[in-house]
Amino acid sequence: MAEDTNQEDDPVEDEGTGEGAGETAVEEQEGDTNEEEGGKADEGKEANLDLILDIPLSVTVELGRSKMLINDLLQLGQGSVIELTKLVGDPLEVMVNDKLVARGEVVVVNEKFGVRLTDIVTPMERVKSLAT
Repeated sequence: MAEDTNQEDDPVEDEGTGEGAGETAVEEQEGDTNEEEGGKADEGKEANLDLILDIPLSVTVELGRSKMLINDLLQLGQGSVIELTKLVGDPLEVMVNDKLVARGEVVVVNEKFGVRLTDIVTPMERVKSLAT
């Protein structure tokens, strides 16, 4: 029995344990995946993309703007018409998280309004809009 007690008190060090051992295992795994064929690497990229597919985004389409006095706002009632700055046929701006991503036009499908995209903003245009 005394021998069993001594074995519990003395920690047995394994060659694979200790500081930095986990890092070596990770490096070996990364090296293995880099050497795999291109098809398997594409599967990894798809798996990474799956992580962000369910993130909700705010999509906004602006039909126009208007400025009015509070007094005029209080006078609005059902059936009131507010004049907007955009004209019929002007392109609409499609914003995702307050960033312009496309332009389009209003369409009516099954008595519901929608937007037909006519122009997608290029990545270069998006970068330029961030600078201004």
